[in-house]
Amino acid sequence: MPQMGESIAEGTVSRWLKKVGDNVKRDEPLFEISTDKVDAEIPSPSAGVLMEILVGEGQTVAIQTVVARLETDAAAAAATPASAPSAPAAAPAPTPAAAPTAASVVAPSTPVAASAAPAAPSAPAGSFEERVRTKSSPLVRKMAAEHGVEITGMSGSGIAGRVTRKDLDAYLAAKPATVAVPAAGASMHVPAGIEHRGPLPTPWAGDIVEPMSKIRKLTSDHMALAIKVATHVTSFFEIDLTRVARIRAGMRKEFEAQTGQKLTYLPFILQAVCTQLKRHPTLNAAVAGNDVILRKQINLGIAVALDPTGLIVPVLKHADELSLTGLTRGTNDLAARARSKKLSPTDVQDSTFTITNPGVFGSLFGTPIIPVGTTAILGLGAIEKRAKVITGPDGEDTLAIRTCAYFSLSFDHRVIDGADADRFMADLKKTLESVPETGF
Repeated sequence: MPQMGESIAEGTVSRWLKKVGDNVKRDEPLFEISTDKVDAEIPSPSAGVLMEILVGEGQTVAIQTVVARLETDAAAAAATPASAPSAPAAAPAPTPAAAPTAASVVAPSTPVAASAAPAAPSAPAGSFEERVRTKSSPLVRKMAAEHGVEITGMSGSGIAGRVTRKDLDAYLAAKPATVAVPAAGASMHVPAGIEHRGPLPTPWAGDIVEPMSKIRKLTSDHMALAIKVATHVTSFFEIDLTRVARIRAGMRKEFEAQTGQKLTYLPFILQAVCTQLKRHPTLNAAVAGNDVILRKQINLGIAVALDPTGLIVPVLKHADELSLTGLTRGTNDLAARARSKKLSPTDVQDSTFTITNPGVFGSLFGTPIIPVGTTAILGLGAIEKRAKVITGPDGEDTLAIRTCAYFSLSFDHRVIDGADADRFMADLKKTLESVPETGF
């Protein structure tokens, strides 16, 4: 199991892309994993034949655990001299120094099976446990900081005592969860610390019961926690994007020819958002107990829907320093790598403000949930042409066809007043509706 960032202590094998006996090329995707932060395809470290799978789909193991074994050409040659007949597969190596008969996909930190190679001398007692406990996920550390909890003093349920989100959520809960015992065969996930009243639903005849996928369970836990720690309020504005549409149409052909990037409305909106976050810093902030951290960096989380299901929010770092071209390249790159499972853990960390775009599916508006560790999220509704009453050249009212969309802003009322949120939205509306013809 590879190390996918310093805060990641374990991972789940979500799918094997090869089966035992398959030939595998070097750097060819071998299996998929899910961690606290990201789903990713893991490439093979060398070419060879997949001889054994040690960790099955759905199993969660610590980092550096051997998950499979490959037989490489070099290993096969070392195990079987050219002049000798094939040796029995179970024959032991003559000495500890002899070359192994198979290459491990990932070097182990502890023995995981009887067939595994002898473990290296162990680290000093407690060192790994202490490291993973104090280096819990960024989300857990943020939660702990907000509530003044010292993680090192807790005993977690994760690998080697690592404190998980469930552990901290249960610790912070005002009272223990009360969940009725379901009938036989019932299946429902209730995050720790979230009270469920009444009996759990049970499947009926013909129903299909599916366990939550790793990413669905992580999303479930994160959303439940987000609702619990922030005071949600949502404000809606209709914004006229006619000028943006005209500018985009005028520059689109040349822009796409020069950059090779598809030009959408999104980079125009991102640039306007960055401008207004500088003017309204409480929307680019985090809550830490009784303190408000006003972030100087503007890192925009861009929600990406995954096929067939799921959602991930990669982060465009220092977005305010990027040009329209840079914003376009950055968002397109993150979306492509999210859908192909090429994101690294750092790609989904340190967001300061989030933008979600359900409008691409036809939604007019919604009330998005504020991600933990931030104070606001902007939702973009469908962009469509509407008949609007506008003021004509002589001050008269007239009907016109305008390109419009509803924008929704969910904000944390603990630190942002409604007036402040509406000022941000009014300024964003003004910026987008008065874009100079030369663009941003």
